[in-house]
Amino acid sequence: MTALTPLDTLWLTEAVRLREVQAGLLDDQEANRRARASAGDLSSRIKQRALWLAERDGMVSALHHWKQGARLALIVLAIMAMVSGAGLAFAALGNGQAPVNVFWALGSLLGLNLVLLMSWALGLVFTGRSTSGLGRLWLWASERLARDAQAAQLAPALILLLQRQRLNRWVLGLLVNGLWLTALLSALVLTLMLMATRRYGFVWETTILGSETFVNLTQTLGIIPALLGFSTPDELMIRASGNGVLSLENARQAWASWLVGVLLVFGIMPRLLLALLCLWRWQQGRAALKLDLELPDYVELRERLMPSSERLGINDAAPPQLHQVHANAGAANSHGAVLVAIELDNQHPWPPQLPADVIDAGVLDSRESRQKLLEQLTHSPPARLLIACDPRRSPDRGSLALISELARCAGITRLWLLPAPAGQTLDPERLNDWHTALQQLQLTWGDRSLLNWLETGHD
Repeated sequence: MTALTPLDTLWLTEAVRLREVQAGLLDDQEANRRARASAGDLSSRIKQRALWLAERDGMVSALHHWKQGARLALIVLAIMAMVSGAGLAFAALGNGQAPVNVFWALGSLLGLNLVLLMSWALGLVFTGRSTSGLGRLWLWASERLARDAQAAQLAPALILLLQRQRLNRWVLGLLVNGLWLTALLSALVLTLMLMATRRYGFVWETTILGSETFVNLTQTLGIIPALLGFSTPDELMIRASGNGVLSLENARQAWASWLVGVLLVFGIMPRLLLALLCLWRWQQGRAALKLDLELPDYVELRERLMPSSERLGINDAAPPQLHQVHANAGAANSHGAVLVAIELDNQHPWPPQLPADVIDAGVLDSRESRQKLLEQLTHSPPARLLIACDPRRSPDRGSLALISELARCAGITRLWLLPAPAGQTLDPERLNDWHTALQQLQLTWGDRSLLNWLETGHD
């Protein structure tokens, strides 16, 4: 799976916020502990909390599926644009059996494009936003192609995130102008192929306009293409075409060059320049994206992720039974060994005799003791953690969830399934349930010999 970009991180953070707004607060105790253990300001802690929740709940995978769906939708739209561009060329030139009305052909190639281009530009200038059916179609197709239940908040989260910096108009503008550019390039290529393989005659016709109108219009439209080397019919050629004269070869070539030049200058170049403008604005705005920490949902997280005592720079003294390890050391840099037991009764003598360098974290028999130890291990992760369990108890989901949380706070974790007290025996079926559950957690278990591993790191 590809690494997350800074935009992906902000996107997932916003998606988690929307999910909590709609469905209520998530079970985030472990996520908050890990965020508090990390160095950084409130924004970085909120993002780390959101990433942990997103990874746990499958939203990271849903994001990758959504992006794959977006790419596939974009490919489909690009293919449709190329086919549409080819259709414009065929509509403009026909099969070559009848003369081509040059201004009708020009309208077929550029008319719809210019109308939609003006509509997009006027919306951008006067309303500060650009709405596009192509953009909405792309978002809709991206969601449908993702096919992931966890992707429900992704599209709304992306829209809200981009709207804060007004980036949605630029990213959708890049999409729309890019697709139209693709369509016009396809039309240009097919127009050149048709002109290269068929013999076209060009005429213009009118009932209510005078010939001077077409002469002036043709010469005006040809000014910029002429600067780029394209030919423009002279006045005699224009008037002859209006009279239906098709025999002059140089007139055919001049009209063909003029038509291609006008398509390039007034169709392709504006779309290309606008696409580059949208790309530039998008890249600039993307670098400035950040969380809006004034949102009520993020304000509520401040006390949980940056407690008042921590913001003042006051830290509680570390408990004496744990080694001092730098916060956020992680499994690679952790050291020390810790033994902890879960819900033991007084029939088990505890703790066993331990070497001086092995820490006894006691017996976890209450919610407070569990939370306290998890906080300590998150800040000071041990290299080796041995969890003692009484296999006479059933491996319920609460116990297994606690074991999983403890294991994620250590470099290597193993389970010590304690023997039955004197005069008692273990239930083979219940013991098998423990073995099955620990296999699912991918944890190693054993007997008293694990104390040697705990001390030395070797079996």
